[in-house]
Amino acid sequence: MRPEISFEFFPPRNIEGTFRLWDAVQVLAPLAPRFVSVTYGAGGTTRDLTREVVATLHKHSGLRTAAHLTCVNATRDETLEIARGFAEAGVADIVALRGDPPKGSARFEPHPEGFGNSVELIEALAATGDFTIRVGAYPDIHPEAASAQADIDWLKRKLDAGATEALTQFFFEPETFFRFRDACAKAGIDQHVVPGILPIENWKGARRFAESCGTHIPGWVIDAFDKATRDGREDLLATAICTELCSELIEGGVDKLHFYTLNRPELTRDVCHALGVTPEVKLENVA
Repeated sequence: MRPEISFEFFPPRNIEGTFRLWDAVQVLAPLAPRFVSVTYGAGGTTRDLTREVVATLHKHSGLRTAAHLTCVNATRDETLEIARGFAEAGVADIVALRGDPPKGSARFEPHPEGFGNSVELIEALAATGDFTIRVGAYPDIHPEAASAQADIDWLKRKLDAGATEALTQFFFEPETFFRFRDACAKAGIDQHVVPGILPIENWKGARRFAESCGTHIPGWVIDAFDKATRDGREDLLATAICTELCSELIEGGVDKLHFYTLNRPELTRDVCHALGVTPEVKLENVA
């Protein structure tokens, strides 16, 4: 079965990053993703860049483009003004998130006149009727959650508030997702919960990111990458692990995958090809 795929990019911070982003889009667009998303930086630091990239992708690439939108460092009016700008540009998809605290802050503190959490943001976006809304989900317990069940309960609140689909944080073993999917079904969640996939371009960075967001790292993954790094086979191992993870998810009934590309498309492309997702369209020019 050929899965439906989607990709996440992040906005560039400099000229070199701009070229890398457009190269990534050129490489992955022919795989006909159902949408691509563009992130905010921590604390909303790339808010303006996100708006520019989303508008440009939507206008010039032909790709359905989703903008990340968070509650951080903005009033309600400012946040909804950004959303109106997306709608006026023809962007009809938003990934609504609480957002990470600004750098140097230990925890999220809502703006005095801002949205207090992601549910409030989703409710306000849904009331406009302008957007398809996606949200985040956590197969491993979110670092700030009291329990796995609390994560599930909060996800249900977000979906009940008007979201239509959830994109999960990445994970390393298919059983992690299957347990989470079963728990969602038990809680009465019937919207799509799409696995988030991180092709590991850089093991040290991926491990650091996993540890910061509470993603469990199996011992066998650590051992395998330690050996592969010593032998210069890190890319080969990363491709094999990611392809096997996706294959087992598909065998378990998953029909949609969301790839966190980190604007480095080659490994994502190779995994997609191994899954039978091959070029369908040619992107003319996004410049």
